[in-house]
Amino acid sequence: MSLPALRSLLPLIAALFALYFIWGSTYLVIRVGVESWPPLMMAGLRFLTAGIVMFIFLLLRGHSVPALREWLAAGMIGILLLAVGNGLVTVAEHLDVPSGIAAVMVATVPLFTLCFSRMWGMPNSRLEWAGVAIGLFGIVLLNTGSNLNGNPWGALLILMASLSWAFGSVLSARVTLPKGLMAGAAEMLIAGVALLIASSLAGERLHEVPSPAGFAALAYLVVFGSMIAVSAYMFLLKTVRPAIATSYAYVNPVVAVLLGIGFAGESLSPVEWLALGVILGAVLLVTLGRFVFKPALKDPDAAE
Repeated sequence: MSLPALRSLLPLIAALFALYFIWGSTYLVIRVGVESWPPLMMAGLRFLTAGIVMFIFLLLRGHSVPALREWLAAGMIGILLLAVGNGLVTVAEHLDVPSGIAAVMVATVPLFTLCFSRMWGMPNSRLEWAGVAIGLFGIVLLNTGSNLNGNPWGALLILMASLSWAFGSVLSARVTLPKGLMAGAAEMLIAGVALLIASSLAGERLHEVPSPAGFAALAYLVVFGSMIAVSAYMFLLKTVRPAIATSYAYVNPVVAVLLGIGFAGESLSPVEWLALGVILGAVLLVTLGRFVFKPALKDPDAAE
C-alpha cells in the first residue's frame, strides 16, 4: 500500500476504533461513574462540559454561531438523543442494570429506526421486517434473564432510551441542524442544560465529594465518550457508507459485555448470551435488507 493511501486510511481506522471501542467502553465507565455521581447530574455535566469546550473550539476555528432555527432543531435532537437516550441509560445503570446488558438493549436502536423511518414513507423489505421481528424476540428473551428479570424499571428505561435515540436519529435528517461539528456541540450544550434541570427537579444532590474513580469516569465520558466519539461519528457519516458508519451497533455490545465481565464482575446467563446473538443477528438482517436487498420503489420516477 502506498504512503498516500495509508495516510488516507488511518483517519478512517481511527474513527472506527473510536466508535467500536470507545463507545463500547462508555457503558462500563458510566457504571463506575454512577457509584459516585447522581445519574442525571453526571450525564448533564458530561454533555454540558463537552458542548462548551467544542463550541468554543469551533468558534476559534472560524465556525459561525448557529441561527435560531438551527438552535431549536439542535435542541430537539439533543434532547431526544442525549438527554433522553443517554440520560435514561445512565439512570438504568444507576438502578443496577449491568453495563453489558444495557449495551445489548441499546443495540436494538437500528430496529426501531427502521420502524420510525416507515412513518415518513420509506419502503422496507421483507428481510428488514424479519429482522425487526427477530429483534423483538431477542428483547423478550433478554428480559427473561437473571439481570433484567426483577428489574422491570431498568429494562423499561433502556427501552425508552432506545426508542428516543432511534426517533431522534430519523428526525435529525429532516430538520435544519448547524453545519458540521457545530451540530454536535449545540446538541450537547442543550442536552446538558436539560439534564441538569431534570437533575435539580428530581432532587439529586451530592452528599459527598465523588471518588477519584468518579472524577476519572466523568473526564473519560467528556473527552472520549462525547467529544472524540461524536466527532468520529460525524467524520464517518461524511466519508463512508452509512452501513459502515452504523456498524458500531454490532461491536459495542460485545465490547461492553467483555469489559463488564473482565473488570466489573458482571456475568451473563446462557439465555442472555443467546439473546445477545439473536439481537445482533436481527441488526445484521436489517442492515442487509437496507443496503443489500433494497425494496423496490413503486414509482419509477422516484428512483435516483
